[in-house]
Amino acid sequence: YQTKLEFALKLGYSEEQVQLVLNKLGTDALINDILGELVKLGNKTETDQTVSNANTSVMREASSIESQRSESPLQEDVTEDGDNLRPIVIDGSNVAMSHGNKEVFSCRGIKLAVDWFLERGHKDVTVFVPAWRKEQSRPDALITDQEILRKLEKEKILVFTPSRRVQGRRVVCYDDRFIVKLAFESDGIIVSNDNYRDLANEKPEWKKFIDERLLMYSFVNDKFMPPDDPLGRHGPSLDNFLRKKPIVPEHKKQPCPYGKKCTYGHKCKYYHPERGNQPQRSVADELRAMSR
Repeated sequence: YQTKLEFALKLGYSEEQVQLVLNKLGTDALINDILGELVKLGNKTETDQTVSNANTSVMREASSIESQRSESPLQEDVTEDGDNLRPIVIDGSNVAMSHGNKEVFSCRGIKLAVDWFLERGHKDVTVFVPAWRKEQSRPDALITDQEILRKLEKEKILVFTPSRRVQGRRVVCYDDRFIVKLAFESDGIIVSNDNYRDLANEKPEWKKFIDERLLMYSFVNDKFMPPDDPLGRHGPSLDNFLRKKPIVPEHKKQPCPYGKKCTYGHKCKYYHPERGNQPQRSVADELRAMSR
């Protein structure tokens, strides 16, 4: 028995496996027969272990997916305490003309934008519109739903920037300066698709503020839609962008499980540290480039 055991141990088999085989074949079994049974037993054990590892891997992956779902910010309530939400300053002319497809000053567009922020819990919302927009609509300056402006003014949401007539000529104050100045002083958010390049060049602190606090948007019919990533893919989410103090921590990108073998290229939603800031080409594209 001792000789057969030492022989099996040298080949990497355990004493338990040797005992199982000897119980089956008997202590007088030949070395070759014992070796054949040990090989069969070893193959069966490896198969069982592989299946067990696969099941464990599947269970871990499922639990990981469940934990990601439970941590998803989409399930969290975005309407937090209004004291933590930044003041909103809306460029009324920009929003109205955008909703009117750059042909009509649509006051309804302003209302849609205001309602979007009020529904999220923002208490401090201000809209700036030039005072001459109170005048009657003309063919060269079409205005629709003008009564909305008066209603928002009564609610102390809309502010008309000054304008007057001097010898038949209209003198208009620069409403963009009101917008940027109030947003800067209140540490708020500017809602506009304008870049305010002229004002950004006036003061360095204004330039930095405009770069970091400008919220662009789109209108899909009557739906006001700001982007989910106002400062780009690696910037804060919209929820945290609109807050003074982020409540939901920004989720860092998960490394791609495929690593360098990933074939999704720039469409891959996972992080590729080996690619850095370079355009994320797919493996197929890189092979084509190398062959050239």
